[in-house]
Amino acid sequence: MRDASLNDFIANFEYRLRQIFYESNDINQLSLQRGLPDHMWKDIMDMVPLSVAIPTEYGGRGCIVKECLSLLSAASYESLPLSLTFGINIALFLEPLAKYGNVEIKKEVFDSFLHKQSMGGLMITEPDFGSDALNMATAYRELTDSFTVKGLKHWQGLTGQANFWLIAARKDLGNGNLSRDIDFFLADNSAPEQEVIVESYFNNLGLYMIPYGLNRIDIEVPKTHQLIKRTTGIKMMLDILHRSRMQFPGMGMGFIKRMLDEAMDHTKSRMVGASNLFAMDSIKFQLSRIQTAFTICSAMCYKSSSMSGIEHSLAGEGLEANSMKALVTDLMHESAQLCLQLSGANGYKINHIAGRGIVDSRPFQIFEGSNEMLYTQIAEMVMKDMKRGQVRNLYAFLSAFRLTKRSSPYFREQLDFHISETLTQRKLVDLGRIISRLICTDYTLEMEDVGYRSDLVQSCIGNMKVDIAHLISNLSMENIATPVDDYLEGSDWLDFIK
Repeated sequence: MRDASLNDFIANFEYRLRQIFYESNDINQLSLQRGLPDHMWKDIMDMVPLSVAIPTEYGGRGCIVKECLSLLSAASYESLPLSLTFGINIALFLEPLAKYGNVEIKKEVFDSFLHKQSMGGLMITEPDFGSDALNMATAYRELTDSFTVKGLKHWQGLTGQANFWLIAARKDLGNGNLSRDIDFFLADNSAPEQEVIVESYFNNLGLYMIPYGLNRIDIEVPKTHQLIKRTTGIKMMLDILHRSRMQFPGMGMGFIKRMLDEAMDHTKSRMVGASNLFAMDSIKFQLSRIQTAFTICSAMCYKSSSMSGIEHSLAGEGLEANSMKALVTDLMHESAQLCLQLSGANGYKINHIAGRGIVDSRPFQIFEGSNEMLYTQIAEMVMKDMKRGQVRNLYAFLSAFRLTKRSSPYFREQLDFHISETLTQRKLVDLGRIISRLICTDYTLEMEDVGYRSDLVQSCIGNMKVDIAHLISNLSMENIATPVDDYLEGSDWLDFIK
């Protein structure tokens, strides 16, 4: 059961957010502008929402996962960009600092968040190295009492707005060579020698509240500003990114619930002839899809709360982290598409919650690892285990696998076949989609064991059967279609009219 302290904290946050967004201002109009007015940020940050990700010994609420996810959910019900702003601060700055930061700097930085409304972010992605982070060109050199860090980073959320940055870099070994490992450094933008320079801002499609851009790094930071790795820097980065991916369900939770509430309210009130839209079978199916997303996302939050705290190392939990991130973001976008469809013409307004939800949720399928890449990694991890165990039948393996043994029997008819050891990448993506659905269906069954509604779980399983049957048909179908390079010659339809 939720404790009274958390209930009160979230209830007060939700109440004040509604006042700020709808009574004092009009968030539907402001969402069309870049950024938020300073007075709105002040009103929001006056509630000290980021205290959820600060340890109690530094005056915060304790860095407890269920509190972080509850805050993200409450924010995303009203504004997905606001929730992402909090998500960046929590998962990509405050939690890494709490776990890996030098004790000499923690109090000063945490105090700045608690009392000065500061924000922080993470810099990994570079113009020439997107998902290929291990080849990043940003380099550091060690001096007597400090480090210098130089490079270019782009597409960092809160560009020009964050007060603090964690910056990933590789050690300069000389002669143009960089270390294979990665280190992270804290930069305080208020110190001139640590200031990250914004070269340009991007006109991002959606998420207007959050500034993105190109950043030039040429800084010098004290030795205390280097994060302290437990083993290797690569494992530290994986721990940070996997923990962040396991917090995506928090951002998805409130957003999907809002899409469901809006769609339910509209279809029940919209009359067509003698009955409402809600009475139509195809409408019920579409609503059940959003409700399935709500159920699965709830289960992800339940699971994440038990395993993604900073006391755990998540460097080796890529299968679950990738499954949560990829599936929940697909479900977020699908929910927004369905809500828009069910809302009719009104949904096709950028100031309508569904229309705005489509463009705001779309980049979630791309950043922190594109979903196609994550699904491919999921499939490769499972196929590696299958090969090691010399098992080729998909059901035989998944029914014994710790993450899918509860859910697999519900899909035995579809899963009972031998899988090729040499799948094309397009088929690996489909296999990854199947496995992620099975893993997350397992979570719903775990949650049902402790009292979650069985009717929602059974409806969820029904929709997952539809999805998995479709994906398995893709696996069995021979498809070698590729783009034709020089396609223009002989392809103009006008030439064939006699």
